[in-house]
Amino acid sequence: MDLSNENIVHVKGGNIEYLQFRKLLKYKEIIHCYTLSKNNIDFKNEYSSSVEKLCNTLNIDKVSIVRPEQKHTDVVKCISKKEEDLKNVDGLITNSKGINMVLSFADCTPILIYDPIKKVIANVHSGWKGTAQKIGQKAAIKMKEEYGCRMQDLIVCIGPAIQKCHFEVEEDVKEIFYNNFKYLNNCNIIEKSKQKENKYFIDTTLINRLILEEVGVKKENIIESNICTACNMKFMHSYRVNGEKAGRNICMMGLKNKE
Repeated sequence: MDLSNENIVHVKGGNIEYLQFRKLLKYKEIIHCYTLSKNNIDFKNEYSSSVEKLCNTLNIDKVSIVRPEQKHTDVVKCISKKEEDLKNVDGLITNSKGINMVLSFADCTPILIYDPIKKVIANVHSGWKGTAQKIGQKAAIKMKEEYGCRMQDLIVCIGPAIQKCHFEVEEDVKEIFYNNFKYLNNCNIIEKSKQKENKYFIDTTLINRLILEEVGVKKENIIESNICTACNMKFMHSYRVNGEKAGRNICMMGLKNKE
């Protein structure tokens, strides 16, 4: 199966398969990818053959990889080198070439941000807790504060994640989203289940879009993958489907040393 669509390219090269955004491919100074479950890539073991294959395919050095210890926080950190202390960090920003920021996903929302004017990139892990805390919006604001980025220049790509069709929650989680985003005025972010009592479906992709637009990112500059990880569990890891046994999809973004 080919997961390519109007916004996504499904790359099949040798033993490695991954997704890329057509929009970001226009910028030759960027390297990025979202890996599929077929690769079984695990950056916990940086010496694994799968990591070697991915690095070779993308022509990057393993020593350039930076991975935070994700804990579903709203913490975004600016980096300029291979940082030692990245505990409880779920978003990374840099303008330094040769740093490849890596995050792990299994239903949570990857948010890639690029400022083609200032040459600043961000890679953000926005699980439901991160989305409720507006981590994607906070990353964009931090790019403005720390690097002088303008919101209207930002390109935002929202990667594969569990979509509204599968993100079913109970009253407690629904209340968090309702209380945090009720000001968005009936934007269909919450839908009551027609089949189950006290069950609701949440559209986290739409929420991320709306809160980015809220701070000035242009609507046309926000690109969605339109891919649900749960619907495509044969091709990508999904915690909702596989629980604790679920592996992780890797989302990577970096600025090339040479354009």
